[in-house]
Amino acid sequence: MANPFEDDNAEYFVLVNEEGQYSIWPAFAEVPAGWNVAHGAAGRQECLDHVNEHWVDMRPRSLVAAMAADAS
Repeated sequence: MANPFEDDNAEYFVLVNEEGQYSIWPAFAEVPAGWNVAHGAAGRQECLDHVNEHWVDMRPRSLVAAMAADAS
């Protein structure tokens, strides 16, 4: 069986969790708890492009908040 995360012919969702972390997810699979659909269903490359455009800070939101609190 081929890896469902690397099938260029499949459709995917872009998921985001409450920490602002992104993932692509096969459209045929149930969205895991704690994740929300931010884009799609769309082709794999379109979803990867969406992630690259929108996930500009890889740090989890809780870390960003903690670092901001330490700086003040």
